[in-house]
Amino acid sequence: MDEERALYIVRAGEAGAIERVLRDYSDKKLCEGIFKVLVKDIPTTCQVSCLEVLRILSRDKKILVPVTTKENMQILLRLAKLNESDDSLEKVSEFPVIVESLKCLCNIVFNSQMAQQLSLELNLAAKLCNLLRKCKDRKFINDIKCFDLRLLFLLSLLHTDIRSQLRYELQGLPLLTQILESAFSIKWTDEYESAIDHNGPPLSPQETDCAIEALKALFNVTVDSWKVHKESDSHQFRVMAAVLRHCLLIVGPTEDKTEELHSNAVNLLSNVPVSCLDVLICPLTHEETAQEATTLDELPSDKTAEKETVLKKNTMVYNGMNMEAIHVLLNFMEKRIDKGSSYREGLTPVLSLLTECSRAHRNIRKFLKDQVLPPLRDVTNRPEVGSTVRNKLVRLMTHVDLGVKQIAAEFLFVLCKERVDSLLKYTGYGNAAGLLAARGLLAGGRGDNWYSEDEDTDTEEYKNAKPNINLITGHLEEPMPNPIDEMTEEQKEYEAMKLVNMLDKLSREELLKPMGLKPDGTITPLEEALNQYSVIEETSSDTD
Repeated sequence: MDEERALYIVRAGEAGAIERVLRDYSDKKLCEGIFKVLVKDIPTTCQVSCLEVLRILSRDKKILVPVTTKENMQILLRLAKLNESDDSLEKVSEFPVIVESLKCLCNIVFNSQMAQQLSLELNLAAKLCNLLRKCKDRKFINDIKCFDLRLLFLLSLLHTDIRSQLRYELQGLPLLTQILESAFSIKWTDEYESAIDHNGPPLSPQETDCAIEALKALFNVTVDSWKVHKESDSHQFRVMAAVLRHCLLIVGPTEDKTEELHSNAVNLLSNVPVSCLDVLICPLTHEETAQEATTLDELPSDKTAEKETVLKKNTMVYNGMNMEAIHVLLNFMEKRIDKGSSYREGLTPVLSLLTECSRAHRNIRKFLKDQVLPPLRDVTNRPEVGSTVRNKLVRLMTHVDLGVKQIAAEFLFVLCKERVDSLLKYTGYGNAAGLLAARGLLAGGRGDNWYSEDEDTDTEEYKNAKPNINLITGHLEEPMPNPIDEMTEEQKEYEAMKLVNMLDKLSREELLKPMGLKPDGTITPLEEALNQYSVIEETSSDTD
């Protein structure tokens, strides 16, 4: 707003308008004045104070419009050390200025479309990567790394072109992976295995925030990698997956920060090509194998703590493989179910990840099957009643959100090796009907994917109860008296004709449409289904 317009409104005398115009006019002038001061040679403390005020003002989009110019952006880039390609970060006194400048740039880029366009013109992404390379191994400048990564995340979120530039031209994938390694202080014991100190201290708040920002930026860089990637990239994706495995096995300073850290790790793992997720599990070391061989009976009766440790360890081992990371993902999934809200954003990513891991990697599927669908013993309760993971997932199979119920059902279906009879044993026909209808499997059969032919073993309890289990509800029911047993033939005929007339009326009024199964297992109107079966019978009865 120019001075003449501001004076005109002031002279008009309307109190509310006068207050607004004076505030906007003064804020604009203050912003312009701050930039004029920042180009001068002033003390560091004065620079920091000016930038702190600018950071607050930059949250208002109306103020940003007149001050977002190429010249002003270049001032902030210079103060953030984003212009000097060879300048190292040695002056500790300048760090607060760099951090405040990056904070201002984050606000300005987020709130101003002009700033977003100027970021492309000024090649801001390349400058940010250059700054990251200067400080990637410097633990005492975590704040600089954190806001550099946050700005990189914003740019890659707002511009799809920058994602491609980061991925290929700027080598963002190895760079950001190295930032994560530094934040986690990873020590490699093998090509894709890191040393995990379960008794070590949690991550500091600064390291956690830095890691979260790196995970978010990496997500944008790799957003389409799971379906389009080169074979030459497999090594880099496996390194990243190994770093994410390490991330899942450590904790942050608080429970909420740990959950946020693991949530971002789950999102990023969803972008990793499924063939590279084999590094989430690894063979046991000689020491771990020896510990696993130590049975509970061999420990003295007073060694309660040691017994609990062995028992806990054995639950995370399958077929000689360390399943700790998969166990963390399973616990993370159950916590998200227990929250009871935001399933679409919070639950579906981890469920999708576990489903794809199970489909592609046999050991992961069999471990999850043991944890989620153990051999049935109690068949007196409905599958959806109870507090086990199976009960919770079966309840989700009838959730109102279509996406949630589909992925929950798909996960259980994959654990059952996509065999309809196995799925029905654990869920009941009623809960599984939606999935089976969508897959054309209402008539039975199995899915399209191939799985090993090892068979599930039923418990004696299930074998004895199986003849009396209600296939619809999936649980054992007491035999109900048949209401027609005490009817005469005339009464039975009367009730049958009454039912026929009711169905006919509903059909004619199109309130109910009889449906049938086609030979391929999909649902179709009953007349069409009968016609298809008639054609099949006529064809099969033809003789040469």
